[in-house]
Amino acid sequence: MQEIKIPELAESITEGTIAEWLVQKGDKIEKGDAIVELETDKVNVEVNSDFTGVITEIIQGEGEDVQVGDVIAKLDESGTASATSGKEAGPAKVEAMEETVKVPEKQEEVSANKSDVMASPAARKRARELNIDLNAISPRDPLGRVRPDDVEAHASAASNKKETKQVKKEEANPARTEFEKPVERVKMTRRRQTIAKNLVSVQQEAAMLTTFNEVDMSAIMKLRSERKENFTKKHGVKLGFMSFFTKAVVGALKEFPLLNAEIQGSELVIKKFYDIGIAVSTDDGLVVPVVRDADRLTFAGVEKEIATLGEKARDNKLALSDLQGGSFTITNGGTFGSMMSTPILNAPQVGILGMHNIVKRAVVMPDDSIEVRPMMYLAVSYDHRIVDGKEAVSFLVRIKQMLEDPTDLLLEG
Repeated sequence: MQEIKIPELAESITEGTIAEWLVQKGDKIEKGDAIVELETDKVNVEVNSDFTGVITEIIQGEGEDVQVGDVIAKLDESGTASATSGKEAGPAKVEAMEETVKVPEKQEEVSANKSDVMASPAARKRARELNIDLNAISPRDPLGRVRPDDVEAHASAASNKKETKQVKKEEANPARTEFEKPVERVKMTRRRQTIAKNLVSVQQEAAMLTTFNEVDMSAIMKLRSERKENFTKKHGVKLGFMSFFTKAVVGALKEFPLLNAEIQGSELVIKKFYDIGIAVSTDDGLVVPVVRDADRLTFAGVEKEIATLGEKARDNKLALSDLQGGSFTITNGGTFGSMMSTPILNAPQVGILGMHNIVKRAVVMPDDSIEVRPMMYLAVSYDHRIVDGKEAVSFLVRIKQMLEDPTDLLLEG
């Protein structure tokens, strides 16, 4: 009998929630097969089996929180799969399956394994009383003989681990407020819990300020209108607004490098690369996949990368590598009709640009005439611990200048 455990997933991920079992009791699986989908703080990942055999027991159900090293299922390498899975089988077939793959009771399992373990009769008796598998006990005897105090120590350690997990659950779920009128309680997804924690953390730790400006989108809209068909034919992707904003951000970051930095202890780490995070809204919450080396990409390259990352985000197929290491973030609330907002920093980054919807407004021109122009409010939130107000304002003004005269962006791109 083999135990299937939650493996080491990544350096920053130690726990998750079982989102969906991809197999069920009685299924025959091969080594390397995906057996369960795990929801983590950042992305959903599939856990693969290290063994070939038949699933005899599923220990942790969907929605359960698990940690690295937790046993989530058991597998019999010598077992035979049922002809039909339990989900598809009728009552008679399920009964036949259970005869083929019998899940032993806990005490039976102890009895089956105890012959391989050297243990005193008192230790065997105590293990039976506590429903503990002797194979799971690490004896202190140099010869490997299990004694009663080893059984008690193992039981105590298991109890402490259970209590620790219960304390964590209680800390994560404060006392409920009861209501006299009807309410619906929905458990927050792990990603939503992480988003909530990170946003509060940023506001507590960073000296965050926001500066605003507005940009006349006339030149960009005219340019897109003139070139969008040829652009699509040539590159196979639409010419959107995001490539203009990404290129403008990169250009401004080169002039104001402290907005492309972060704090590590008592040091400023000024990044000499331009990995731009693009915030994407999904059904499970906000994610920020990263466009790598945006300064080296053409407009078409930026648009293709954003389209690919957006599709992966919506299909829940982002890898951890897609989300790590961004140096600056762009978020577009205008997609949902936002006129103005204060974006929150994506720690440990110290700057984020907020785009908003485009609205036709009356604008006073240099010759004092009034024209109707497509205008967008822009917002840059920044960490005042690193970035001074003058630098942040100048950064946003430079973005505005490049967007209102995008010729230089096109030539550079």
